[in-house]
Amino acid sequence: MPDPYVPGVTERPEQGLYDAIRDTAQPGMTPAALARCDAFRTGLHYLHTGWFWEAHEVLEPVWMACPPNSRERALCRALIQLANARLKARMGKPQAAARLRAEVTVILDGLGAAPVMGLDPELVRGYLGKDVI
Repeated sequence: MPDPYVPGVTERPEQGLYDAIRDTAQPGMTPAALARCDAFRTGLHYLHTGWFWEAHEVLEPVWMACPPNSRERALCRALIQLANARLKARMGKPQAAARLRAEVTVILDGLGAAPVMGLDPELVRGYLGKDVI
């Protein structure tokens, strides 16, 4: 497997490389099913291992499949923006990273304390300043 994609630094992955994973999140799935799908689980793994661009890539269809205005959709957005923030930090763009971290904080503030899709929002908040989740 290649290195994590960092725009301007490493080679962009082949078009369609993540389609099979992305396709595991489909409209109409319940939030519980989305939390168990490969796209969500792989996205979390990519966040954990520093593959931030890839995390965004596979989490996006999960976000799109979540019910509108739901806590699940908000959490997925927070995870995607967290991946974006970490990627911007890696790219040497601290202002963009700070703006995205602030957006994640606002989203997490709106989620409350109860777990969402098996994740504790406070645990996610703890990773705002770190390179990995």
